[in-house]
Amino acid sequence: MTVHAAMPAAGWQPVREADATLVSQLTDDLARRIDDQGLRPGTRLPSIRKMAQQAGVSRFTVVEAYDRLVARGLLQSRRGAGFFVKARSRQALQPAAAVPQAPARIDHAWLLRSLFGSGLSSGTPSSMGLLPTDWLDPEMVAAAVRAVGRSARANLLAYGHPQGYEPLRQQIAALLQERGLLVHPERNLLTTNGVTHGLDLVVRHFVQPGDTVLVEDPGWFVIFGRLASMGARLIGVPRGPQGPDIAWLEKAAAQHKPKLFIINSAVHNPTGHTLSAGAAYDVLRVAERHDFRVVEDVTYGELHPGRAITLGELDRFKRVIMVGGFSKMLAASLRVGYVAADPDIVQQLTDLKLLAGLTSGEVGERVVHRVLMQGQYRRHVERVRQRVDEARERCVKALIKLGFAMPHEPYAGIFILADCGRDSEAVAREAAGRGMLLVPGTLFSPSQTPSTLLRFAVSMVDDAKAWRDLAVLQREHAGMAARS
Repeated sequence: MTVHAAMPAAGWQPVREADATLVSQLTDDLARRIDDQGLRPGTRLPSIRKMAQQAGVSRFTVVEAYDRLVARGLLQSRRGAGFFVKARSRQALQPAAAVPQAPARIDHAWLLRSLFGSGLSSGTPSSMGLLPTDWLDPEMVAAAVRAVGRSARANLLAYGHPQGYEPLRQQIAALLQERGLLVHPERNLLTTNGVTHGLDLVVRHFVQPGDTVLVEDPGWFVIFGRLASMGARLIGVPRGPQGPDIAWLEKAAAQHKPKLFIINSAVHNPTGHTLSAGAAYDVLRVAERHDFRVVEDVTYGELHPGRAITLGELDRFKRVIMVGGFSKMLAASLRVGYVAADPDIVQQLTDLKLLAGLTSGEVGERVVHRVLMQGQYRRHVERVRQRVDEARERCVKALIKLGFAMPHEPYAGIFILADCGRDSEAVAREAAGRGMLLVPGTLFSPSQTPSTLLRFAVSMVDDAKAWRDLAVLQREHAGMAARS
């Protein structure tokens, strides 16, 4: 590589009382100079000694700053010669791609790509079920992270227990016992990397290509995609405000001999409804008559006011497998969930967990354990639930004012399923063109049935742009309808 003239050392002075460390200040300044001045590949940076002298910092500060720039791909270290500006590919220098156009047929894959990095804005933070960070308690989580970092030390460098961090399982067992579930931390619990991982383990254990799985309609679209990718046959069971259509469930079970029925019992996604006691008993009776397992997803159960009826409590884990987690209420990055089930099932799922990915991450599990152990979690959940309830009430009123219909208003939770009176997929495509992500009702049907329903997230309550965009979409539709 040809070596060009060296970069001058002057141009930066440390700010001793700044929030950023001296290493971060120097790193950022050099990165800006490399980009802004368009330094050619091969340009030599000042020696560590020279940079330290002119900037008035220690050699250690310069070494760490240079090392960070090497890690970013901006510099190259050459033994005995120093540090040089590194050549970067044209592709790396190109701007990020624009927000992808919504396809003619919106599917799960496009929605997930859009949720995780396309640039679509309004409504996006909780379109996937995430609450805004300022509704949660970042400091509580950060304090737990700091405490774990101070106390765990060498344990953070090792694999965790196959069933998960034992003190966390003890805390989860205590939490579930308060809700009336008979759970033993050793016999009945397995930790996972979030709810999705837990469901994936259950499905992979029980379902072979060609097997039938009953799911709710509407229901959670991610599990539909996962089951389809495994070659399972999906049969939708209509879900109403009280629970699944029991007559339909009975008929489908008799005809198709399913392996599983996956149900979102408390605070259903996307409707916000919760199983009634009668419906819960009926589901278990049908499962017993037709010999299938019931997988109970309680992801949003903590947003239910008071104690919700759960299938796990009624069944005592004879046929029910419960899957839950903490990411929604604490932090999306804390991928910590659990499976509660019969001891034999827990052992089999633990073996599958080891084969698929060894143990789950103990650092996150220790952080969640710390939060639960400190006794703040219950009060935190109550605060979050109150804020969600207030936001949902305001959103419902605002949507009705814009002309949306709601035959059955949500009882709890962060989602609202509203009727826009026309093809919701077309509305979602129009919204995407405005940078707004809406989820059409067709995705919540395992058969992708056309729908006039849209799912809204209550976190949009104070998003003025989202409400302006919705109002425009409604006015444009009203205008077209009047002209036709």
